[in-house]
Amino acid sequence: MTEQEVSRSWNRLFAGGVEVTAETFTKAETLLEELRPESPLYHRLQNELEEIRILKNGTKGKAKKRPAKLKI
Repeated sequence: MTEQEVSRSWNRLFAGGVEVTAETFTKAETLLEELRPESPLYHRLQNELEEIRILKNGTKGKAKKRPAKLKI
């Protein structure tokens, strides 16, 4: 696949109103495998996928811990 084809497929995969499921993540990872690891598109989509996972799971990934609120 070309980068343009991957980009188009990615956009269809995460189109507005489409439910994101475990299968969606699997398909997205398969699309990433089509790209060269040094490709800027690869890095952009990889970051986007991580952000989607964070939104889907309702967590902030590595930044899970928040400072405790102090009661004064």
